[in-house]
Amino acid sequence: MNKIGIDLGGTKIEALILDKNNNEISRKRIATEQDQGYEHILNNIKKLYLDMCKLIPNEEHSLGIGTPGSVSSHTGLLNYSNTVCLNGKAVVNDLERVLGKKIILENDASCFALAEATLGASKNATLSYGVILGTGCGGKIILDKKIRNGPHKGEWGHMVINPAGPEHFRGFPGVVENYISGGGLEKLYTETNNSKCSLSEIVQKYRNNEQPYVDFFMEFIKNFGTSMANLINVLDPDIIVLGGGVSNIDELYTVGIKEIQKHFTDPLKENFIVKNKLGDSAGVIGAALIS
Repeated sequence: MNKIGIDLGGTKIEALILDKNNNEISRKRIATEQDQGYEHILNNIKKLYLDMCKLIPNEEHSLGIGTPGSVSSHTGLLNYSNTVCLNGKAVVNDLERVLGKKIILENDASCFALAEATLGASKNATLSYGVILGTGCGGKIILDKKIRNGPHKGEWGHMVINPAGPEHFRGFPGVVENYISGGGLEKLYTETNNSKCSLSEIVQKYRNNEQPYVDFFMEFIKNFGTSMANLINVLDPDIIVLGGGVSNIDELYTVGIKEIQKHFTDPLKENFIVKNKLGDSAGVIGAALIS
């Protein structure tokens, strides 16, 4: 059976068709246009889905959708999406009504982790953990090529590493997301230095050995090491795969791993923390695979 996946992001919606052997048949991307509201986004998803269906006419298929945020098991409503107009909406029910099709919806970190565990960097692992270091920060456990969803939809990015630190938007102080996500780092830099600077600029100035960027970057590496060590100590996965824009910083795989190693007596195994292999495609591939 074919699988259709849709990756619903803040700026773009991407669709993909995989055949029964997980080979790509077709792919298409359109703008989300979230400024035009909730119903408009639903209609954009419908148009994209119908375009995919035309490419596999009369063929049976499943449908999975990945998006930032998560659906509350108590209310059935989506929460914590960066596409703000989706929050508080019964997205699953509304999409099934508009599309006339049963869907499975998962968090984007789950889709990323599943894609890498099935076709990417962690495909040979039994227990893997996929980490998203993007505008926000999240992750998901994959066990035997299946997403491990617990009753509380655990968010590693909301783990507290500094109880005296600044509050997260959910009200928790000093969480991982504040210190190692792209959005968190840029906000932290602004609050610390009273000036704005993009993460890419901070990294480049660190490489040029400029202050205060060196100190700021090394504090980021320290927090990265603590956060990852906490994760390893709890889960002890076979491999950790990094994704999102921050994962493209080469120093994470050198000085970052050395910082993690400070928390352990035995050496970390080789290729234990790796960069993703599927890049920006992981989200939409994972969305297809969840179905």
